[in-house]
Amino acid sequence: MDAKQVTVMDEPKQKGESTKKWVYRSLSRAIMSGRFPPGQPVTISGLSESLGVSTMPVRGALDQLIADGALEYLDNRRVRVPDIGPDRFDELIATRIALETVAAERAMHFIDYIRIERLLLLDGMIDEAYQAGDIELGIERNFAFHRCMYEVRPSFVLLPLIESVWLRMGPFMREAVAHLEQSYQVDRHMEAIEAIKRRDANALREAITADIQDGAGHVGRQRLLDVAKAKIVNPVAALKQRPPEGGAKPSA
Repeated sequence: MDAKQVTVMDEPKQKGESTKKWVYRSLSRAIMSGRFPPGQPVTISGLSESLGVSTMPVRGALDQLIADGALEYLDNRRVRVPDIGPDRFDELIATRIALETVAAERAMHFIDYIRIERLLLLDGMIDEAYQAGDIELGIERNFAFHRCMYEVRPSFVLLPLIESVWLRMGPFMREAVAHLEQSYQVDRHMEAIEAIKRRDANALREAITADIQDGAGHVGRQRLLDVAKAKIVNPVAALKQRPPEGGAKPSA
């Protein structure tokens, strides 16, 4: 798929924000919400056209996203969204659980009734987005729900680390939530909210863990199994799809 076929979300520019920061934020949001699928190639010229900016801020944003692990170099002419293998996927899931259970427990005693109402509203908005078939919006709102919970206690390290993991998982989330109803039978967000109301740290950790495992964790592992089976059935095609290695700068 050509990068020009992927339209970056129309992200309003904030007051005083540089073009480079706006481009980086727009691309980060698009990647995190699953707009770019795993293995998607991107080009500076295609993204510049989509965003309506020159190539310079796009090049800078791509370099930063590569450093973040959201994109990767293939050779001297291509950059792409990384694919996710089983080991990398399991590590991302384990990292999410480790970081987010700590963040939730740290934030629990700072969450008041107003914040709880916001969480309830976001949980309902997630359901509305998925029921309407808007997967990207559902993913955005899901991350917004978790951010709303964690950000109430200021964090200079923990929340940025969590968001960096979300960025790496974003491309995979579209596929993961497409069949969410198969594994996500219990509303873990409501379990987390009830645990917060009771100030029950153990129940909150269990709800966050189950939310991640039942959602992206379960469906994601099934997807990786399907891919592995396909490669066994057609190993020659799988070998042909392997990208070349390299580390040069992206081209336009």
